[in-house]
Amino acid sequence: MFKFTKTLTAMALAMTAFTGMAQAEYPEKPVSFIVPWPPGDLEDVLTRMIAEDFQKEYGVAAAVVNKPGGGGGPFPGAIEVANAPADGYTIGSFIIAIPVVGPQIGIPELNPDPFEPLGNFLTYPFVIAAGGNAPYDDMAGLAEHAKSNDVVLGHFGAPLVPTQVTMGLAKEMGFAFAADAAFDALDCNTLASGDVDVINTTLQLILPCLDSVKVLASIGSERIALTPDTPTVAELAPNLDVALWNGLFVHKDTPADVREKIIAVAQKTVMSERAKKLAAETGALVYWQSADEVSAQITKDIATLGGIEKLLSE
Repeated sequence: MFKFTKTLTAMALAMTAFTGMAQAEYPEKPVSFIVPWPPGDLEDVLTRMIAEDFQKEYGVAAAVVNKPGGGGGPFPGAIEVANAPADGYTIGSFIIAIPVVGPQIGIPELNPDPFEPLGNFLTYPFVIAAGGNAPYDDMAGLAEHAKSNDVVLGHFGAPLVPTQVTMGLAKEMGFAFAADAAFDALDCNTLASGDVDVINTTLQLILPCLDSVKVLASIGSERIALTPDTPTVAELAPNLDVALWNGLFVHKDTPADVREKIIAVAQKTVMSERAKKLAAETGALVYWQSADEVSAQITKDIATLGGIEKLLSE
């Protein structure tokens, strides 16, 4: 009898422990927001704001982890999110390239696409820029100059969306870059060094020298508030209308209630005064776009980039 009673007691304790585990609410341990790029750019700054607010809201540690590596892949940060448990403790803060380009360039962990969006919160003020002493002031001038002079393009990676758009625009305007090279950072120093003639980068990275560079075009469908006289690529070539956005992504198997808690904080953060201030200072668009809208955006962008790939192969 005594032995039977001990067995029942042990079972009861085990059931109690199991029930406690099952009822544990998310989050109960530290959460990581993975940014697959170096610190300092807009996606990093805004994701850090979201992480700070997440920590305040739920009382657990939340931090941004930067995992840069290869502008055109293999995106180690995205691979880390893909390989992590689908429990909401590893969240990806991804640019358009991860879900749109990643599955297409031979990265096994990203094909098929393992992610689903929680929502987009940023459109980069991405630009095509040249040094202040360049003998041209706009894309038409660059096109004419490049017909008889070698022009070198600096970018973050050949397969990435801004690079593809920039090269597509060059082809539409009747010229090609003589050479191109990938960089981890594209800023004032890149142009000042003379290593390249033209760069495509976020406006944020060249703000310190904006008065001494020439912004030739912005990538996207809306002009940037800080460079209102500069045309967009979409104005110059409507078939190249792709915006450079960033959003939060989780593994497809992540529970709905976990997603909702992450979204609740992110939405609040991007609508905050400090986020609006960042947008005003940098020319970025900061907003919240729902998961369904992001999915539709991804489908559209894949089709547009398919058209650009075809254009470049002709």
